[in-house]
Amino acid sequence: MDFVKVTVDQRISHIYLDRGRSNALDQQMIEELQQTIIEAGGNPAVEGIIFYGKEDFFSAGLDLVALYDYNEEEVRRFWHTFFGFIRTLVAFDKPAVAAISGHSPAGGCVLAICCDYRIMAQGDYVIGLNEIPVGIIVPESISQLYSFWLGHAPAYRYLLEGKLFNPRDAMEVGLVDEVVDAKSIRTVAERQIGKYTQYERNAWRQSKRNIRQSLITRFEADQTDAIESLLKQWWSPATRAILKAIIDNLKSKK
Repeated sequence: MDFVKVTVDQRISHIYLDRGRSNALDQQMIEELQQTIIEAGGNPAVEGIIFYGKEDFFSAGLDLVALYDYNEEEVRRFWHTFFGFIRTLVAFDKPAVAAISGHSPAGGCVLAICCDYRIMAQGDYVIGLNEIPVGIIVPESISQLYSFWLGHAPAYRYLLEGKLFNPRDAMEVGLVDEVVDAKSIRTVAERQIGKYTQYERNAWRQSKRNIRQSLITRFEADQTDAIESLLKQWWSPATRAILKAIIDNLKSKK
């Protein structure tokens, strides 16, 4: 794999996002993540997974620079792949922990909230779902996932303003579970996953499936209408203008 590195240690699969400085998500990276989760789920020697980013970035979310240049067929394929990956991770019944080493907006946040526990590094970082300010429609299934952790009313308010949180505020609202020094993030992640794996395996995993059943059902439902609505907005002149302005700003900082 080019953008996802995996090591297995003490029956835990350590999954490292490794694409550029910010781990922005494109078609290939999503496919590699999907494959990694499927392999971890089917490997009896793996009892849980931990996701890691890079210094200052867990994942900056979708690679808007790459996606902006995708043609209609490529964009449609990307969104179907993205929802397929989220469906797989939401239904993953082994313990999953996100070690959030830095910024984690939008798609990076979605990846993190699919996990059972989130540990975020201290620092001047942000996490949250800011799709609306970018001109992207928030699908109902993603709203449900956000609400699962934050509660319906807070998620509703935060989604509509595209609010991003610093680590402490994210912990206060329930978006992350712990905030730690970046140097100790792996140790804390391993400690937490150890709490999960100490229990009887079947009881823990079936309970996780039961608790998440409404989410699993929502993501297993046909997402075609949601994707088509999203695509219509994606190609609208207003959203294209917002995306171009964001991309021009990103390129000017390089």
